[in-house]
Amino acid sequence: MDQLRFDHPEYLYLFLLIPILVVLYWVSHVIKKKALQKFGDMSIISQLMPYASFTRPIYKFIILILSLSFIIIGVAGPQFGSKLKKIKRKGVEVVIALDVSNSMMAQDIQPNRLERAKRAISKMVDKLNNDKIGLIVFAGEAYTQLPITTDYASAKLFLSSISTDIVPIQGTAIGSAINLATKSFTPDSEASKAIIVITDGENHEDDAVAAAEMAQSLGITVHTIAMGLPEGAPIPVRAGSSDFRRDDEGNVVISKLDQKMVEEIAVAGGGKPVIANNTTTGLNVLFKEINKMNKTELEAKVYAAYDEKFQIFLAIGVLLLFLEMFVLERKNRHLKDIDLFKESK
Repeated sequence: MDQLRFDHPEYLYLFLLIPILVVLYWVSHVIKKKALQKFGDMSIISQLMPYASFTRPIYKFIILILSLSFIIIGVAGPQFGSKLKKIKRKGVEVVIALDVSNSMMAQDIQPNRLERAKRAISKMVDKLNNDKIGLIVFAGEAYTQLPITTDYASAKLFLSSISTDIVPIQGTAIGSAINLATKSFTPDSEASKAIIVITDGENHEDDAVAAAEMAQSLGITVHTIAMGLPEGAPIPVRAGSSDFRRDDEGNVVISKLDQKMVEEIAVAGGGKPVIANNTTTGLNVLFKEINKMNKTELEAKVYAAYDEKFQIFLAIGVLLLFLEMFVLERKNRHLKDIDLFKESK
């Protein structure tokens, strides 16, 4: 079955004009009828006006409304595409687990750790070809932001909406993120799988190293990118704020990179630890590592190309408009007495 979509769906709001036009026409019709009734009985008036028609204007209006409807659909750009098709592509599956805890707002890496990580992921998505990607965000708990997919446009859209406010519980549960990522790959797929954990390494919630070891035992490689510098930086209360988070004693909290933790996670997961700085985030390094992995045939569902069909609707609309112009409101004096169904004597 064909899939219907509109290239310019905003024009469909013009359909709101149709009920307004119907109401206006009906009001006009009632006013005219009452005006004629002032002159006497309608049956007598109709005999005095043999060429007048009380139904033709209604037919003209109906044709005009139909014409307008087809023209609105035409300008909205209707397109038809074939149903979902399965295709085979060669690639790998990658799940990115992105830390969105408050410490990722520290500005030791400009403009801040989280924003720099998002920009790097966006550039990596641009380089993907036939690979599947998934996106997980985590702080005190982990959540799936984007299920594994080859829809790179959706990946960038979801990525742009990520902030530290996207999760309800703060903290840094790297192990929970790795466990969720491990379950996020396509079931029964033989594709090579990799997890990329992007974090400042301040893990306080669980055993991330054990989670990485478990992932590796399942054939999943765990890479890490350490976002932050050893000297650290204060954490803004909110984006763009000059006020910083403080501890219970009123001292400014300094968030420092836990490089040791990040490296231990990568080693346990059989992956590569990368340390980001203000020059590079290191995703390019990991992208090369992923490209070295065995490329397996991945099954994906895609839509066939859409065909433009607006010409048909516009043509029908214009033809109806011409038809409406040729339908006279008054009866033709030469044709009014013709009755095709009258029985011959």
